[in-house]
Amino acid sequence: MAKSDPAFLQNLHQEALKDQEAFFANIAARLGRSKPMQSAPTHSMKGAPAFWEQVDLPLEQRTQLFMSNWQKAGGHTQRLQGMTEAQAFIADFIGKTQAKHLIIQDQAELAELRAGLAAETETDITVWNAGGIDAASKDELVAKAAGADIGIVAVEHAVAYTGSLVVTSDATRGRSVSLLPTTFIAIIPVDRLRTKLGEVLRPFDGLARKDRPAGIHFISGPSRSADIENDLTIGVHGPGIVYALIIE
Repeated sequence: MAKSDPAFLQNLHQEALKDQEAFFANIAARLGRSKPMQSAPTHSMKGAPAFWEQVDLPLEQRTQLFMSNWQKAGGHTQRLQGMTEAQAFIADFIGKTQAKHLIIQDQAELAELRAGLAAETETDITVWNAGGIDAASKDELVAKAAGADIGIVAVEHAVAYTGSLVVTSDATRGRSVSLLPTTFIAIIPVDRLRTKLGEVLRPFDGLARKDRPAGIHFISGPSRSADIENDLTIGVHGPGIVYALIIE
């Protein structure tokens, strides 16, 4: 009988259906059912369960949980009292690592830090703001970020349960600042710590299209890359050293 014979193909189809029925009957039996369900089960809820929506850790627990999860991912954390301590910490880090080039986001909350580091250290400081500049100037900023020893950003949020930083990008806030330097230092005002990721994402749904950022980026520890043989390498496609400075 030729393989293109209709009767042969029909026989194959019937055998496949029997195998399929046996497969689902076995699953039903393992689930304690007498036969496979004939329609999809109904779900009484959509999204996160109600008990999870109510979870909101006190600030201190939130802070401790974020620090624990961030460190488990390979990051470093510090709790600092104000931007003056942050400046002293970063200046000390620059001195110890002999960092020559630093790039910093053009954010109002970082202006004082930027001025202080310029006065206190000899490192070359580039401020990222690509708003209104031409393509060649933007390429120059990207090159500066790629060659920087340190990138500094004030993050939008930090999430305790996932140990993640949330950073948005647009013309004036380049993702290259957190992505390309060897070391990334995140500034986290303590009131931006959240318990769950949903708290951070939900407000974006309410934004008009014109007000939405170009990108929302989640950073959970240093850059990790692994090949098919599971050889893990840190810092190949992003910063290998990451600091989360919680400003209280």
